[in-house]
Amino acid sequence: MKINILTLFPKMFEGFLNESIIARAIDANLVEINVIDIRNFCNDKHKQADDIPFGGGAGMVMKIEPILAALETVSGKIIYTSPQGITLNQNLVNILKDLKEITIIAGHYEGIDERIIETKVDMEISIGDFVLTGGELAAMVISDAIIRLVPGVIKKESYENDSFFNGLLDYPHYTRPAEYQGLKVPEVLISGNHKKIDEWRLKESLKRTYLRRKDLLKNREFTKLEIKLLKEIEKELIE
Repeated sequence: MKINILTLFPKMFEGFLNESIIARAIDANLVEINVIDIRNFCNDKHKQADDIPFGGGAGMVMKIEPILAALETVSGKIIYTSPQGITLNQNLVNILKDLKEITIIAGHYEGIDERIIETKVDMEISIGDFVLTGGELAAMVISDAIIRLVPGVIKKESYENDSFFNGLLDYPHYTRPAEYQGLKVPEVLISGNHKKIDEWRLKESLKRTYLRRKDLLKNREFTKLEIKLLKEIEKELIE
């Protein structure tokens, strides 16, 4: 998969590209990330990529010419990071991961010239109901969420139980030692009974979702086991 990122601040991506799972994915040629400096497509000697907004007002607007010129060098679905966009979720990530190439425009200041959105952008994506100083962090979040699902980047079983992947929040995790300063790991996890462990994990996942994100359960098609476990959870919470 290839991800192009158009930005005014390419140095912000140095740590993102050179550490942890992202770096290993790039080294293994599982993904290509192409960070493009928009200023390289400015024609004036000062490399000015922004200007004052028509109609007045505070802030600056990213100019149309350099962004359109940069977009001519890439292909694939064009995404713009924007508070006005659809909110990123796991379902959307699962769709994006199957694309061969995407281009993310990292907005800055008051945003990009609207004509770019009207003529070139396929999708506006927000990572939440808040505003950042720029779209670079949002571009990293979108890229990270996609890359970890690319085959070969991490083991499939490592992300299949993640929060939201199966529509539920994740269950609790523990590691050695089994007891520390009186704090013990649940007995079932060291029992060796994998059927009971799986059921415990499902129940804890359902419980967390029920308590913290009940909205995720609204349209879920429950299995017989899930219905049974939910009844147990509700009874336990009443008692």
